[in-house]
Amino acid sequence: MKTLKFFPLLLLAILGSCSSLSVNSDYDKKVEFTQFKTFAFYKNGIDKVEISDLDKRRILNSIDEVLTAKGLTKSETPDLLINFFTKEREQVDVNQFNMGWGYGWGWGWNPWMWGGNTSVTRYVEGTLYIDIIDAKKKELIWQGEGIGVLTKDTNKKDALIKEFVTKILAQYPPVKK
Repeated sequence: MKTLKFFPLLLLAILGSCSSLSVNSDYDKKVEFTQFKTFAFYKNGIDKVEISDLDKRRILNSIDEVLTAKGLTKSETPDLLINFFTKEREQVDVNQFNMGWGYGWGWGWNPWMWGGNTSVTRYVEGTLYIDIIDAKKKELIWQGEGIGVLTKDTNKKDALIKEFVTKILAQYPPVKK
């Protein structure tokens, strides 16, 4: 009996320890990305992002660090302009765990055997989009997207933002097949 009550907690702990960040990207297949060597941030776009200045700085520093590690350099006359924007929404998960014989199909409600357990979890899911724009043509040539659970814990924000940016930009430049 104790094992069955412990099982949902164990499952939740295992699922919670996995990285819940999913990443996608899209790009213009006609563009030769090896030609780009320099970048700058698109200030007009970044100023419109509705997050705290501290979080903006965290994102900008992470992008700068990752692109520099990829061999790009910051410039006043860049080949690429980097922009980003964010979205967030509250998610609600309702999980039910029922055991016993019951009415209907399969497992279900039964007043004489085990009861059930319902848990409700609320969290904020955030999306970070990173846009890479050809500075000469003023055209979007690459966009990366990362979706994951956000935290208000300031001690974890730096690492979380760095993880978002690193995983998104791992797909830049795209590998053509």
